[in-house]
Amino acid sequence: MGKALKSVDIVQFRLDGHTDNYGEDSYNDQLSLRRANAVADVLAGIGIPRANIETRGMGKRQPVASNATSSGRAENRRVAIVVTP
Repeated sequence: MGKALKSVDIVQFRLDGHTDNYGEDSYNDQLSLRRANAVADVLAGIGIPRANIETRGMGKRQPVASNATSSGRAENRRVAIVVTP
């Protein structure tokens, strides 16, 4: 993914970390931010300036799937790349 971002000259973007609905809100907020920061660190390691990457922890507030199933919870544990102009 990082190579793809670099190949199209995307230099400014945001990483939004997400979680499933298990656990306390404060824990999920911190976990989702740690996820986003981990991806940012990997991207920085391949040459994307860390200062160009904004990270946010969204916790469990924006699920993309049902948290009623294990596969849905797995889909909700993610990091989304948001390209900003």
